[in-house]
Amino acid sequence: MSPKEREKKLQEIKAELSKERAAVASGTQPENPGRIKELRRAIARILTIEKEMEVEVKK
Repeated sequence: MSPKEREKKLQEIKAELSKERAAVASGTQPENPGRIKELRRAIARILTIEKEMEVEVKK
């Protein structure tokens, strides 16, 4: 995955996470209760990959 693709995917996931959190905050029952955790982990994975690439470049 290229850096631009990762950035685009990261923005999509963050937007979806925001939407899910807003739905929970408004009191609605989430369709998939584990989805928020899944989204947070996906964000962490992408950020980890970006950090690893940054460290590799510095070497």
